[in-house]
Order: sequence, then structure tokens, then C-alpha cells
Amino acid sequence: MTQPRRQPAGFLTFTLHAHLPYVVNHGTWPHGMEWLHEAAAETYLPLLRVLGNLERDGIALHCNLNLSPILLEQLAHPVFLAEFPKYLGRKIVAAREDEAFFTQSGEAHYAEISRFWHRFFTQALDDFNTLGHDIIAGFRHFNDAGLIDIITCAATHGYLPLLGTDESLRAQIRTAVQTHRRHIGKHPRGIWSPECGYRPAGLWSYPVLDQGSSEPHPAFERIGIEQALSESGIEFFYVDTHLVEESQRSNSPYTFLNGTIPHDEQTVQMTQALHRSIYQPYYVEGDYGGELNKRYATTIFPRDPHTGTQVWSGENGYPGDSNYLDFHKKRWPGGHRYWRVTGPKVDMGDKLPYYANEATERTRVHAAHFVDLVHQTLASALNDPIPPILCAPFDAELFGHWWFEGPQWLEAVARAFHNHPSGIALTSSADYLEKYPRAGFITMKEGSWGAQGRNQVWMNPETSWTYAHIYPAERYVRELCTGTLWRSSPLAKHIAQQLCRELLLLESSDWQFLITTGAARDYAEIRFLTHNDQFNELKGIWQTLEATGSISNEQEKRLTEIHTRDGIFPDIDPEFWATNAHNNAAETTL
Repeated sequence: MTQPRRQPAGFLTFTLHAHLPYVVNHGTWPHGMEWLHEAAAETYLPLLRVLGNLERDGIALHCNLNLSPILLEQLAHPVFLAEFPKYLGRKIVAAREDEAFFTQSGEAHYAEISRFWHRFFTQALDDFNTLGHDIIAGFRHFNDAGLIDIITCAATHGYLPLLGTDESLRAQIRTAVQTHRRHIGKHPRGIWSPECGYRPAGLWSYPVLDQGSSEPHPAFERIGIEQALSESGIEFFYVDTHLVEESQRSNSPYTFLNGTIPHDEQTVQMTQALHRSIYQPYYVEGDYGGELNKRYATTIFPRDPHTGTQVWSGENGYPGDSNYLDFHKKRWPGGHRYWRVTGPKVDMGDKLPYYANEATERTRVHAAHFVDLVHQTLASALNDPIPPILCAPFDAELFGHWWFEGPQWLEAVARAFHNHPSGIALTSSADYLEKYPRAGFITMKEGSWGAQGRNQVWMNPETSWTYAHIYPAERYVRELCTGTLWRSSPLAKHIAQQLCRELLLLESSDWQFLITTGAARDYAEIRFLTHNDQFNELKGIWQTLEATGSISNEQEKRLTEIHTRDGIFPDIDPEFWATNAHNNAAETTL
């Protein structure tokens, strides 16, 4: 007789943050639509495949999957739906051409890898067609079945701590909820605050002067991020370790990607001291005028830094294993990869050929190691009355795109926990909160999971100029939307909506991130300036409407062109940016 499974003594919750900046109609290769095509083929479709394999065998990953609102808009965009099959077709043809070349050259193993890529991209095309070209529907199926929990993000991944008005903060979240409902069909319970960014309530001043201004704005009182989330019916979000245990600093995932991981005794002791306190959720409450206010208390889950090292690090973690597919070395034309990591800091010319079967075997070994690591990490708390929960958040694109075997590893981890029950189980954050209480109320300082744990990745001497444009644009939109003219005619509303769209795109934190890291600095600067120019064009069109009651044919033509290019969030509501609009937020709350 089968024995019933005992109540888990602890939990693991994966959080996968799937996001790309808006690239549709803004370039193709090397930056632009190619990013979206690569992520869809190498991450989103493989993740759906993994979820399908697990569902077939009665297993659930129970991950928290953030599909950012701007990503949802792109996956449903007619341009992506038309271009993605063509992209897959080009990859299939390139694999055939590579196979012919390697066969003629007598390089049998490389020819076999070519056939591997042919099968991979053919399967991607078959999967896409089977889904009816609707990747979102694929994820929605697993969400509706309770096998994953799809959460949301700020509308365009605006870095919330640095947004310049409470109205813009609220609008990023309310637009996100509206978009999530339209695509997923349910109100999101959780949110990925971009870059795990948080800012409490309190006196705030603009960190930069407006473009062309020499006079600073006076400081003013701001709401905390938890209040904006609570007003929109969001129950939980994720923060980095040091925001919960401020005296104990931990490494940023971006540090892991650079391969810099301290191993000194003090770091080990600090990590051990953190174990219990970061393996439980808390209410974060705002400090309003010196008094704590539990009205807007929202739950936070702290990131575990210990297990994160193993998955993030390209040098000391799993992705750096010598058997895994090397990300950087590609064969052109076609861009297929034929070589494995081979070893740390191995020169490109010395990379050895890739063997897919050996790489797959390593995913099982690393999955077993990860399961054991989770047990070790939670061991001291497994007998507690309230089971601990280890929160493991990662960029979803790490799995498949950056670490090609990552989806296989996730599947192996899920199977290991299911097939060998040992007291720890996979769960979603929402499911955990249904069963167990929060550990208490805390207040947190401002911070993120970026370098140094603060705002430096997004606000620094290389990026501060962007905010000199963003802040006056935010105030202008607030003034426009607080007024009534935008309600007076379809044309006025159309212009106001497009101004809101361009502001959201200006606020995308991706531009500052790409500038700071140098990953695609030129592209990011061009994109920011494009949206800033279009915002100013729309501002001029609006001012003409204000002054004359109409716009010129040339202005109407330009408005149409900008909307055709950036017509995201079709039901965008200018009311979200109006002063005191949050008092009438019933349509976005539970």
C-alpha cells in the first residue's frame, strides 16, 4: 500500500523573471528583434516543453513565472508573430548548410551537431505552430492548471525607486495589472519589482537637475513602493538579502555573472548567520510620519544568496561546467554554436567540440547537487513549527539562452524533488502564503540586487542624463492627465495615450542597465533618445491641440507613425497618471 507523503518540513520556490525591453519595430540584428527571437526559441519554448513533460508525468515545477507586461505585448505583437517563423526557418536552413559543409570537410561530429541544431529549431517551429503561434496561451495553460503561478512586473520594467512621481510609480503598476489581466485572464497576486528594487516612504528629492535647468526642485514626501503595490491588489514581491538583513551584505547576481565570489571565512560565517532569517516571508510596512502603517503592508520574500551562486555564476557555478555549450563562440553565417565551455578562461580558439549527451548527463548531476545544497541550506530550520522557504530568483533567459542546458536542469530538479521526497517540496510563493503566516513586520531601507545593493547601476555619471529628461516628462504627463482636455475628444485621448506610452518606454530601466554594463550601450542610447524625441514631438502636437482645438495634417500623420511604431498597451488609461487617481482604483484591485 502506498504511504501518504508527509507534510514538507521546508520549501523551495523558484522565481523566473522573463523580460526583454521593447524591441519590436526598433532594429533587428545584432540588437533588436533578434533578442526576442532568441529568447523565444531558446528559453520560452523550451520552458513550455519542460512544463509539458512534467505535467505528463504528474509533476509540477510550481515556479513563480514573471512574464513582464512589455514582454507579453511583444509575444502577442503581429510583427513578432509574422517574423518568428521566418527566423526559425533561417536557423533551420543554416543548420542544413553547416551540415553539408562539415560533411564535405570530413568533420563527422560537427555535422552531427548541425543535425542537432536542425532538430532543435524544427521542434521550436513545430511547437510554435502547435500553440497556434500563441506562446502566452501555452504559459496560461500551466497557470490555469495550478502548475505555475504567473506574476507580473512593472509595465516597462521601470526602476521603481528612481521614478520621479508617485503617479508614475502607480501607473507602472496599474498598467501592469491591466495588461496582465488582458493576457493571462487573472489578477496577479505577486510582482517582480524590477531589479528587486525597493524604496520606503519618506522625504525625497530629485537626484539630478532637469535638462537645461540650474534650479533644483524642493524635496517632497513620497509613498513607499509597498503602498503602490497594495493599492493595486499586489500581495507579495521579492527583495535582495541585504534589505532584510542590512548589516549582512551579500553578493549581487551580477557579481556572480562576472565570476567574482568571495570565499573568505567572514563571508561564510555571515552566510551561515543569515540562514533562518531570510528563509521566511515578512510584511514590509511603511513608515509614514514616524509611525508604522500596516494598512499598506505587503509581503516580501528575500533572495537566498547561497544557492544563487551555483546557478548564476559563469565561472564557479553550474553554467561554467566544461561540458556545457559555450555561449560566445559561434559559426557564421547562421550563428550556430558547436563548442563547449571546455574550461575556465579557455581561449576561443581552444574550445573543444560540444557533446549534447554528455551535457545532459551533467544536468542530472548538477540537479542532484542543487537538491542536496537546498537541504544543507535549510537544515537548521527544518524542525521549526513554520517550515522555512528558500527563494531562488533568476532571470528566466538564463535558462536556455545564456545557459543552454538550463531548462533540462530545471526539469531534473523538479523530478528529483518529486521522485525522492525528503522533506522539502517545491511550491509557489502564493501557495506558501495560503498555508503559512508571515514571520512578522519589518521596515526596509532603499536598495536593489544590483551592484553595491543600491541604485548605482541605474543612476551614475554615465546614465544620470537620462533622468534629466525623464523627470520633467513625468511631471508633464501628470499635469496633462490630471486635466480634462484629454477626455474631450477621441483625438485628445489618442494623443494623451501615446504620450503615456512614450513615457513608459522612456522609464524602462533597460536603457540605463545596457549603458552601465556596456552590453549594448549605443543601442540603448539611441533607443532612449528616440523615445525622448517622440515624446517631445507628441508634446508639441498636444500643445497645438490645446491652442487651436485641432492639429495639422502633418501632425496627424506623425501621430499615426509614432502609434504604429509604439502602439503598446492598447487599453492604456491616462487616468492612471492623474493626481489622486489612486483613490478611484477599484478597477485594478481585488
